[in-house]
Amino acid sequence: MSLLSIVLPAYNEEKMIVKAAEVLTGLMEQKNIQAELIFINDGSKDDTWQAIQKASSMYSNVTGICLSRNFGKEAAILAGLEHAQGECCVVMDCDLQHPPETVIEMYSLWQKGFEIVEGVKVSRGKESKIHGLFSKSFYRMINQATGFDMSRSSDFKLLDRKVVDEYLKLPERKLFFRALSFWLGYKSIEVEFEVQERIEGETKWSFVSLMKYAVNNITSFSTAPMQIITVIGFLFLIFAIALGIQSVLNYISGESLEGFTTVILLLLGIGSLLMISMGIIGFYISKIYEEVKRRPRYIVSVTTNKDEK
Repeated sequence: MSLLSIVLPAYNEEKMIVKAAEVLTGLMEQKNIQAELIFINDGSKDDTWQAIQKASSMYSNVTGICLSRNFGKEAAILAGLEHAQGECCVVMDCDLQHPPETVIEMYSLWQKGFEIVEGVKVSRGKESKIHGLFSKSFYRMINQATGFDMSRSSDFKLLDRKVVDEYLKLPERKLFFRALSFWLGYKSIEVEFEVQERIEGETKWSFVSLMKYAVNNITSFSTAPMQIITVIGFLFLIFAIALGIQSVLNYISGESLEGFTTVILLLLGIGSLLMISMGIIGFYISKIYEEVKRRPRYIVSVTTNKDEK
């Protein structure tokens, strides 16, 4: 029977680890699917690692990986995929907001020959208006930059072993799992799911962390911000030419040039645009700096040792 690997990144999820292991293990046994569960502790500040060790001692199919610090969700997903042994891998959240029953549907579609099964959200669940507006703006920019419709996409997806192997070959330090699974291609299909309410705990995504996540992923996957600078520069050039023609005509007609306030506002506006442009360019240079250093994308401090059970 084909082995299914389920990768579950975890950050401050001590209350959900054992519950997730119990639910997923029971479901896989009920459906007679051979599965391994890989929990990745991404530098949690609570007792998440202790909970993973407990789950590993309770269930023989559970493996735990503890990263040396918080490297971010993308690095945790990468760590899980690199340690996965299955012929196909599912990535999902350990808070069970990704419904476990959908994993069965994904696995069934994989058996029918699909190599990527994308979990797409029917709705985004309960979230603030600001969060919703921010998410729509983020995905609108990503959609335009990549040509992929990611408006309902999530990290909840199944990948065939060949897709996982190709993903692991990607050399960049900063990966964007949600978009790269589109970029890789292969035979894919979508599965809709409803975002479930949390049983325990609360979301770890603040507005600031979502902002950082968006900026990092947009700049890692697209050069659209730099192209926007070019477009704005051309618009300012057209405006400057028009203003210059107006000034010359006023001079020829003998009319006095007015608008000291306008000049000050133009200087402030152009100066702000230049500073923002330099900041965006500097951010891309920092990305190049991170890439050329070639530091490891994550460091594993300890794993659960099955031989000690």
